[in-house]
Amino acid sequence: MSLTDTLRRRILLDGPISLADYMSECLLNPSYGYYTTATAIGAEGDFITAPEISQMFGELLGLALVQSWLDQGSPAPFTLAELGPGRGTLMADMLRATRMVPGFHDAMDLVLIEASPRLRDQQASALRDYAPQWLPSVEDLPQQPLFLIANEFFDALPIRQFQRDGDLWRERRVGYDTESAALCLGLGAPAPQPALDHRLEDTPAGKLVELCEIAGVLCEAIAQRVAECGGAALLVDYGDWRSLGDTLQAMRAHAPADPLIDPGQSDLTAHVDFEVLCRAARASGCAHTRVTPQGVFLERLGITERAQTLAADLDGAPLDQLIAAHRRLTHPEEMGTLFKVLGLYPAKCPPPAGLEK
Repeated sequence: MSLTDTLRRRILLDGPISLADYMSECLLNPSYGYYTTATAIGAEGDFITAPEISQMFGELLGLALVQSWLDQGSPAPFTLAELGPGRGTLMADMLRATRMVPGFHDAMDLVLIEASPRLRDQQASALRDYAPQWLPSVEDLPQQPLFLIANEFFDALPIRQFQRDGDLWRERRVGYDTESAALCLGLGAPAPQPALDHRLEDTPAGKLVELCEIAGVLCEAIAQRVAECGGAALLVDYGDWRSLGDTLQAMRAHAPADPLIDPGQSDLTAHVDFEVLCRAARASGCAHTRVTPQGVFLERLGITERAQTLAADLDGAPLDQLIAAHRRLTHPEEMGTLFKVLGLYPAKCPPPAGLEK
């Protein structure tokens, strides 16, 4: 039995499924899901994230949140939270960089939102000195000031795809071709999609747009907590202001793969539509910053100066690795432009460091 067999039986019984259902099964199926069974992150996994590239990333994000905490009068207690913490590397770097800030660690309740039992074990090991607690969802966060980080979290949320057909939309769905004995993509019948009414103005006939409904729901919950209780959130991910076209991709062994082949064996992601996140923030009465390229954000926080400090005691291969890490995080041809940063904060407070209103 495999996930392909499970999906084939489901599709032949009930008909084609949405891409959102397909992604959910591929990533989170209890027996065959990618995040529940695979070693995803790092050189031995299928992809590498910014915290795994260099400690500088986590250090600077941690200090940016500390500055927001100080700007808001050092509230205590407060929640320091991360969505999808991976192996715990980002949070470990953040906490190391902030340990000398008077009162910060004493006042924090460390909370991690993680669905994978396998990754929870790795996080527990990486953060064993900080007594983290795990919660199932954003809605379960305590009613107190919230300082939150989400790095490459929203890109893994399930999406639906729609192709414009006149003033209607046809949903792209995953079916099963009995002749080729393989999963395949097809289109449903034309139907109205009220959530995409505003996209009729910029989507030519026959073009695809992507819709991630859960992204707006989660961002609204975060923004509402920040607006009501104080705090700040840094959302870092790859994408742009509006989705247009097919951005679903699979990664396996650090190389692109076919999303429909060997489901559950590859990481599936899609570009984040930052307009959806900003709309959700505004609906909650929360202020948000401009969507800022990651490279610009890190340079404003002083990544070059931090790299120069670290380089002072290095030479040879370690120095080359540091230079390469700095380039990968900031250069426009690497992660510097594709990845964006969005900050959420209370309307009467200054925005997080490195970001503009």
